[in-house]
Amino acid sequence: MRIVRLANYVGPRSGGMRTALRELGAGYLAAGHEPVLVVPGRLRGRGDEQTAQGRVITRYGPVVPFTGGYRALLARRGLAALLTELRPDLIEVSDRTTLRWTGRWAREHGVPAVMVSHESLTGLLSLPADVSGMSRWRSRLLANMGKALADAFNRRSVRAYQRIVCTTRWAAAEFERIGAPNLTRIPLGVDLELFSPERYSCTTRDAYAGQEQTLLVHCGRLSVEKKPHRSLAAVAGLRAAGVDAVLVVAGDGPLRTRLERAARRRSLPVRFAGFITDPKHLATLLASADVVVAPGPVETFGLAALEALACGTPVVVSAASALPEVIGTAGVAVDGEDFAGGVRAVLARDPEARRGAARTRAEEFGWPASVAAFLAVHEALNPDSSRSPGQVKP
Repeated sequence: MRIVRLANYVGPRSGGMRTALRELGAGYLAAGHEPVLVVPGRLRGRGDEQTAQGRVITRYGPVVPFTGGYRALLARRGLAALLTELRPDLIEVSDRTTLRWTGRWAREHGVPAVMVSHESLTGLLSLPADVSGMSRWRSRLLANMGKALADAFNRRSVRAYQRIVCTTRWAAAEFERIGAPNLTRIPLGVDLELFSPERYSCTTRDAYAGQEQTLLVHCGRLSVEKKPHRSLAAVAGLRAAGVDAVLVVAGDGPLRTRLERAARRRSLPVRFAGFITDPKHLATLLASADVVVAPGPVETFGLAALEALACGTPVVVSAASALPEVIGTAGVAVDGEDFAGGVRAVLARDPEARRGAARTRAEEFGWPASVAAFLAVHEALNPDSSRSPGQVKP
């Protein structure tokens, strides 16, 4: 089966989305299918290469303002021609914005289409209502407007695609609210060999923290929806409470300069490591930390948090997000802003017990199971999937 996958906001420095696409593509390829991924790039023209996740085609996409360099595919006519040329047996779309039209294209050409919801429109549209100092009635009004707009967009997606795949119950809730009949929930996975407690390194730990210090890591994009300022506030709160904590920020994004200024202004011991390109280096950092902080309130899964658990490191997360159902009891979920309190609650647990619980929880999420579940959805929509890829043409 030729599975043509389309995605926006995927670049050399993107995190969870890029990981999920890579792992699913590699799994499809290993299962004997032909995955083709189409993503935006900075160069005009067309890149086309064979990779470990299958064929990857790059088409020019302009930078989306205020995203820190993310790009989106906009050339609808060219993409439609590309889809016709590729002759997909199934389309898998990881985008809620400029690629939503592909569901209608697929229906018109008799091609099954699946949309993977990697973000919550309700959550993202609620962010303007979550502003300190805003009156309660105005916050409620904006939240209700955001929910109504999300419902309208989601109804259109439900009609356009034959299946909607969400990765958690939290992510699926906005589709359940509108009674979507074509909803499937499939958790993502983690590389349990790469992300392992065996990655712990005294050398790495000593590079970031003293022997008696508590090492925190914030791993994620430095953008508004991720709420990275909460991690800085956690360090400040811990130190005010007498905990000698330091923070490493692994990630980059449009808020980095502002966060660096804030850390300097408050004399906080924060190291900004930037985007870590080497996955082994990232795994070593996560394994060597005492606690990882994942404060984003609109996370629909949180791969970085799961990778931390796989490394044996407990995670403190936002109770407003999907992360509590991912981490289970292998961490702490925080209502509101007191992430310092969440870290203290984790540190109060026996070190060996909390690290063992983290790894045990992560072992419930493997990529093979996730790939198999995605393929089960695809094959159900395309019962004749045993035929040669592209044999039936739209």
